[in-house]
Amino acid sequence: MVVAPRVLVLPYPAQGHVIPMMELSHRLVEHGVKVTFVNTELNHGVILGALATSDSELAGIDMVSVPDGLGHGEDRKDLARLTDSFSKVMPLELEKLVGKINGDAPERHGRISWFIADVNMAWAFHVAKRLGLRAAGFCPSSAAMFATRIKIPEMISDGVLDESGWPRWRGTFRLAPAMPTVDTSEFSWNRAGDAKGQPVIFNLILRNNAATHLAEAIVCNSVHELEPGAFALFPSVLPVGPLSSCSDKPAGSFWPEDTSCAAWLDAQPASSVVYVAFGSLAAYDAAQLVEMAEGLALTSRPFLWVVRPGSATEELVDELRRRAAASRGRVVCWCPQRRVLAHPSVGCFLTHCGWNSTMEAVANGVPLLCWPYFTDQFLNQSYICDVWSTGIKVPRGGDGEGAGLVGREVVRGKVEELLGDAERRRGRSRCRTSPGGPSARKGRRAGTWNGSWTS
Repeated sequence: MVVAPRVLVLPYPAQGHVIPMMELSHRLVEHGVKVTFVNTELNHGVILGALATSDSELAGIDMVSVPDGLGHGEDRKDLARLTDSFSKVMPLELEKLVGKINGDAPERHGRISWFIADVNMAWAFHVAKRLGLRAAGFCPSSAAMFATRIKIPEMISDGVLDESGWPRWRGTFRLAPAMPTVDTSEFSWNRAGDAKGQPVIFNLILRNNAATHLAEAIVCNSVHELEPGAFALFPSVLPVGPLSSCSDKPAGSFWPEDTSCAAWLDAQPASSVVYVAFGSLAAYDAAQLVEMAEGLALTSRPFLWVVRPGSATEELVDELRRRAAASRGRVVCWCPQRRVLAHPSVGCFLTHCGWNSTMEAVANGVPLLCWPYFTDQFLNQSYICDVWSTGIKVPRGGDGEGAGLVGREVVRGKVEELLGDAERRRGRSRCRTSPGGPSARKGRRAGTWNGSWTS
């Protein structure tokens, strides 16, 4: 009797990492693989809580959890603190989890034989080796981001970086031909939070780099034709993207999705809606949110704006909802973004340039207005604006994360510039995943890139 393989899937404990690894898990289940999906205890609880409000089921995926080492109420948005904590606690907890699962499983059925770990959690490959398990790495970001991190030693020897990962000079840098440029002040490990936490993040990257050789394969949520330069540097990295769909399978959202926005989108003209969403971690102060609201109102276009729970006070969210309702807009707490971006009424996407958002927009031919916040989002912006020409930048002044208030007239002007760009509008028609509305796209899977998306 052939026994179905069972894999343990381990994402970095952040929404943008959980979502593509959940989609990968769904694909594995479709091929007869059993999946045990490991979240931190906090993320495990919020995902199951969000799932309880939907009609979706995690068929074929067992959800389990391990502690991250932080106490109740501690700030898990401080990535350096979170990273430092789970790096110390999770390896032993993971070993205990696998020991329990395999100890309770029948001799020839249901035992974990593979680890699939986020490359940002590559320390888990050492755990797999100690347990005699096979290991594969998953890159949830661009191949260019993976290449940039692996090439850190060369950048140090070439004088681009010092031994601590800080740039030795200010300017733009390109790792290889056909790859995007990035400002040396915007390397991801230097833009992951407070500068005091940079050593923790940088050292984790170095440790992860050193562990990647223990993985039998590295796969990436990308497409070769979108990143030929990066894949040329690392031809053994396998593109398996874009890992997104408009199916009813759960995405692993941390918050309940407001599906009522579908009916609102249905009532809007084609290519008219400005979709606004900044992911799970980007944060802007009240003054900036008000300027954003006023700028969107000045466009006189319908807009759908995701203001996630906890990113603004209840009073401010209520005020943003009132402003939106008075100007053809709608504010929601969270939404099924993959379906939104596939909707024919969406005309452009004001985004933080997270890789999942970027891939979902490109797959649906939606032009992007780029407002990166931290980590790899600046590199993604470079792809969008300078390599693929599928979007434009929101200009900001000053230094540091979120520096420089972007005024309402800038927001209005950039939205109008993007939507008025005839070339990008023609590009959208070429890149659409499929003709028709959401029902026509339901259940379709993205395929290969050959000038257009085909199933």
